[in-house]
Amino acid sequence: MTLVVIIITVALIFDFLNGMNDAANSIATVVSTRVLSPRLAVAWAAFFNFIAAFGFGVAVAATIGKGIVNPEIVDQELILAGLAGAIVWTHLCTHYGLPISVSHALIGGLAGAAIAKAGVAALVMVGITKVVIFIFLSPLIGLAIAFFLMIGVTWFFRGWAVRRVDRFFRIGQLLSSAAYSLGHGTNDAQKTMGIIAVLLFSTTADVPGWMYDKSQGFYVPFWVIISAHIAIGLGTLMGGWKVIRTMGIKLTQLKPVGGFCAETGGAFVLLGTALAGIPVSTTHTIAGAIMGVGATRRMSAVRWGVAGRIVIAWFLTIPMAALVAGGVYELIVLFH
Repeated sequence: MTLVVIIITVALIFDFLNGMNDAANSIATVVSTRVLSPRLAVAWAAFFNFIAAFGFGVAVAATIGKGIVNPEIVDQELILAGLAGAIVWTHLCTHYGLPISVSHALIGGLAGAAIAKAGVAALVMVGITKVVIFIFLSPLIGLAIAFFLMIGVTWFFRGWAVRRVDRFFRIGQLLSSAAYSLGHGTNDAQKTMGIIAVLLFSTTADVPGWMYDKSQGFYVPFWVIISAHIAIGLGTLMGGWKVIRTMGIKLTQLKPVGGFCAETGGAFVLLGTALAGIPVSTTHTIAGAIMGVGATRRMSAVRWGVAGRIVIAWFLTIPMAALVAGGVYELIVLFH
């Protein structure tokens, strides 16, 4: 039971780091357009990350809990190793200002630990395939929605004075950033929920009934939902400032109208995939949406060198987290 509590704590620490790295996703646009100060922006995003706990279901948590690794081979050591791989890679990338997919770090960590324990057969390939497909689709969909939304908005408001448009979308961006933070909270917090739920479901330890009633089969307890959203909200409140600078300033320059379009495009993708139970990268989604807005001006408005470094980090995330997790699992088996 003690080890179960320790692993739950580690999972919530991972959720906190998720919020820190992904604070950039939630507030980069609203900060870069100077609609909100950085401190107000993270507080705004943290609030909506938390209230996403109410009303959006747990479909992504179910996918993480049952759709990546065969639950029958899951044990405490595997989950601890998977979390270790995800945490190490997330911390390194946050330290160096790289906006990675924390979701994919977690999936890579789980996959690496599972392969170290039982080989490739331990993976649920349908779930893995879905995740890999949306590595490519989520930024492209975000880019396309933001691109066409920006074109439509520019055409619709073409007769307005620049200052009037700016004032209008400063208010609009408060709403769009709130919607995006809801999408971020409901998608990313559920990944930690899935980890904790599958731990409680699969462990042979004597887990109290209030923590998890195994007679109900696999489900996500309400206390797990609230805990995950509190952790990700606090992480967002702390803010990963180097990552925020990369996403909000280095990638492209935005005005409030562009920030509104990027956040709205990202929110559509995140809320839609969350309801469908598809664990996507919030980082990939908003980066694609920001690029889509920048590309409506001219292709050179996007700093493609910065974008290239971000994409490289994306592709390295799953294998590197898997490699670390596999090594940690071998160490745990060796010394435990």
